[in-house]
Amino acid sequence: MQTAKQEALEAIQRLSDNVDTEEIIYRLYVLENIRRGQQDAAEGKTQSAAEILEDIRSW
Repeated sequence: MQTAKQEALEAIQRLSDNVDTEEIIYRLYVLENIRRGQQDAAEGKTQSAAEILEDIRSW
């Protein structure tokens, strides 16, 4: 398993050389949120689609 730093460095290296800082930060943000989602799923911290739809309807 890679560390967060290793994942970040690999993600940055895959970007083109003329990418701006904002794009780098956005990519790292997306990767972190994916990682958190995967961790939540592995820990059973998820909701079914029906539960989410019910929450949306209550808004």
